[in-house]
Amino acid sequence: MEHKTEQEAQFFQLLKEAALLKEAYYLADWDTQTGMPEKANEYRGELEGYLNELIFEKENGKEMAHWIEYFTEHPEDLSEFGQKVFKKVKEEFTRNHTIPADEWAHYTKLVAQSHAIWVEAREKQDYQILEPVLEEMVDCVRKFIPLWRQDEKTPYDVLLNQNEPGMTTEKLDALFAEVRDGIIEIRQRLEKEGTAPERDFLYRFVPKEQQERFSRKVAAQLGYDFDKGRLDDTVHPFMQELNRCDARIATRWNEHDVMFAVLGIMHEAGHGTYEQHIDAKYDYTPFAGGVSAGMHEGQSLFNELVIGSNLEFWRQVYPFFQECTEGAFDDIDVETFYKALKYSQSSLIRIEADSLTYPLHVIIRYEIEKALFNDNLPVKDLAKVWNEKYEEYLGVRPDNDTDGVLQDVHWPTGLFGYFPSYALGFMYATQLYYAMSKDFSMDEAFAEGRLDAPSQWLKEHIHRFGGSKSPSELIMDATGESLNAKYLLQFLKQVYYPVYGIEE
Repeated sequence: MEHKTEQEAQFFQLLKEAALLKEAYYLADWDTQTGMPEKANEYRGELEGYLNELIFEKENGKEMAHWIEYFTEHPEDLSEFGQKVFKKVKEEFTRNHTIPADEWAHYTKLVAQSHAIWVEAREKQDYQILEPVLEEMVDCVRKFIPLWRQDEKTPYDVLLNQNEPGMTTEKLDALFAEVRDGIIEIRQRLEKEGTAPERDFLYRFVPKEQQERFSRKVAAQLGYDFDKGRLDDTVHPFMQELNRCDARIATRWNEHDVMFAVLGIMHEAGHGTYEQHIDAKYDYTPFAGGVSAGMHEGQSLFNELVIGSNLEFWRQVYPFFQECTEGAFDDIDVETFYKALKYSQSSLIRIEADSLTYPLHVIIRYEIEKALFNDNLPVKDLAKVWNEKYEEYLGVRPDNDTDGVLQDVHWPTGLFGYFPSYALGFMYATQLYYAMSKDFSMDEAFAEGRLDAPSQWLKEHIHRFGGSKSPSELIMDATGESLNAKYLLQFLKQVYYPVYGIEE
């Protein structure tokens, strides 16, 4: 990239140094979650804390402060692109530079160490093992919020804005109320008028090797480039981007629930494809990654819940699925198999939930997080409140903490304010689906074997822009309107009513 001035070149070099340090941190964190020896946790915490301290200094220290001051006074020394990058960097600097570096380093060390503690707590089904470190992390975030806060109305709005720029509790309360009420109405119709499909055969034994053979091919057909990524094992499925040529995915296998990993890999591959498609001109800048948590989840949930709910897609891949499973599903035709995937019932585990009840799992977490930071809900009460809300919203109650408050990795890894992005992502995904349908028929594309057609459309309208546009700009440009919950409810009816034999 040619720069307008030597000053701009030096500024971009500083951004690159910060980005390279982040890659080192992400690589260490990837190893923490996929292969690090158990007893290395304390040392890894030291390493990740040190790297985060270096990153914080690059992004918020004296050198960055110099360039913030210089380009504020001399914007003419920046190219048009440089001005756009500077605006974003200045926003982040203004938000973060008041946090004491030693306190940030302490917090990131806690985050690094908490993953292994969470794994132990899950194994022993005991939230109290995680509670002390989680309480210390929440206390840190509560202290940071007033330093981050600008014009946000509530403390939780600060965290929402970091994950989904422009989002507020006021907006989410309205969106989630519409989604919640609409899903309850659909569920009531299914229960009163519908006939549930058979699904017991989905839990037949399928060895990991057979699942992986199928999942790898499907992920690649949908657009994920394994030359720019990889697949590994982990406790909680995730995607980690180092750069657009290294976006890794990880999953957990269940040999008695084949679709857990299959759909999970499709989901994480959606995240990875987003990162792999970002334009190279954004390398080493704040625009090098996805624009927001919600838009990112929109890409993964498009794979998992939009494509995964498409009968024509399954018609195309089912013969290979039967081949991979070596006779285990030879007696099940594709229509019966597809209908089984759309069986809906209340359940305890978010990542195992059907696509109809899935948003309710997210809304539960949103309400807990909002109470945690707006109402100072005590960390010690999280398990209790979690169980009560599952009983209220889904009519089920966890028997243990692993199936309850310990099921997700997000809080132990410091992802506060992230959970709403899953429901927002489902909204983004379905709205993009209906916009995409105006340009081409997904059914026809799949029938022709073009399984990557949606990915190519998303690359043109969403992926290539990275973080250079706001979420609201992206969805407006791609669909012609702002985010609207009606498309999610329309999609759920379109999928579930035919499966349950209900006529609109």
